[in-house]
Amino acid sequence: MSFEKEDEVVLHDKHSEYDGDAGTITQVMETMFGDATYTISFEDGQETGVPEDALERAGDADDE
Repeated sequence: MSFEKEDEVVLHDKHSEYDGDAGTITQVMETMFGDATYTISFEDGQETGVPEDALERAGDADDE
């Protein structure tokens, strides 16, 4: 699953102060290996260099 700019996502990273928080993708960057990393904007800050496997669409958690 890939994400695009302006998508609403939930961050899952136990090392981040935003773990479990919902935010908006503000930038998509492609690494030299062809993988995407993301900048996520939250109410009180942002997280950069987030890998795709640390993200979940904001509505997906409610669907389970």
